Amino acid sequence: MNTKYILIVLGEPYSTFSEIIGKYFAKKRIIKKKIILIGNKNLLLGQLSKLNYVLKLNEILKIDDARRDIVNIINIEFKFKKIFDDVSKKSNNYIEKSFNTALDILKHNNNQSILINGPISKKTYLNKKFLGITEYLANKTSTKDELMLIYNDKLSVSPITTHVPIKYVTKKINKIKIIKHLIKINNFYKKIFNKKIYIAVLGLNPHCETVDKFSEEEKIIKPAITFLKNKGLKVNGPYPADTFFIKKNIKKYDVVIGMYHDQVLTPLKTLYNFKAINLTIGLPFVRISPDHGPNSKMLGKNKSDPASFFYAMKFIEKIK
Repeated sequence: MNTKYILIVLGEPYSTFSEIIGKYFAKKRIIKKKIILIGNKNLLLGQLSKLNYVLKLNEILKIDDARRDIVNIINIEFKFKKIFDDVSKKSNNYIEKSFNTALDILKHNNNQSILINGPISKKTYLNKKFLGITEYLANKTSTKDELMLIYNDKLSVSPITTHVPIKYVTKKINKIKIIKHLIKINNFYKKIFNKKIYIAVLGLNPHCETVDKFSEEEKIIKPAITFLKNKGLKVNGPYPADTFFIKKNIKKYDVVIGMYHDQVLTPLKTLYNFKAINLTIGLPFVRISPDHGPNSKMLGKNKSDPASFFYAMKFIEKIK
């Protein structure tokens, strides 16, 4: 990669993301890449002012005009009456324009740009059309078999199924899906970090046991692991999820694969809090989402934890 630009879609206009942006840029930072915010300039500056943050912005129309010594912004029109307001569907067109603007840039500069998106409301923006932004962006870019990686440099996790109701998980996992999932993660680490990783795979059932005639561990997960081992991947399992996340286990591995979302995200957040970021693997570009939602209950209170966004920027600086 030859990354020159960091595109940051501001997302839901009534989220705590503006506060987090303010906290990050409160100190002068030396950043090698050009930062381009995509969202409404006046709303952002108004929110920052209310929170006592000052941020100088260079408004541009195209990325060729972006500067490295200042934060750039491509202004997206948004009519608002209040600086802070309730999350509603009135913001949907604005959010859509923001994403479309970023995706148009990425289409022509995908080897030079990285996308960070601020949080959105799944309920009001996605409106049950997509399980999450991971799937939304995959649809926008005609991507198949996209996957979620929650990254921390000590330990990362990835669920085979994402925002799927628990009752549907067993129908969504199979040997081929697990194989493709792990190969993509292995290739991602090789490409981005030139690193050979060790992968642990969790079982589906408690203690990897079931009284049913069909065992997902025996019929699906173990055969996938055996296949991957024969292909040269450093992978072991399946491990019982209830005892896996103890120190002596996790220090042996780089990535833990779970069968469903909360099986791996809950322990990771317990271990590292907000020092993790959500990466979508499989898109034509690197996409990062700080690991927090709109957090509307804390809107305007200046109490949000910016750690995940800080971690995202730190991660990007590692990428050439």
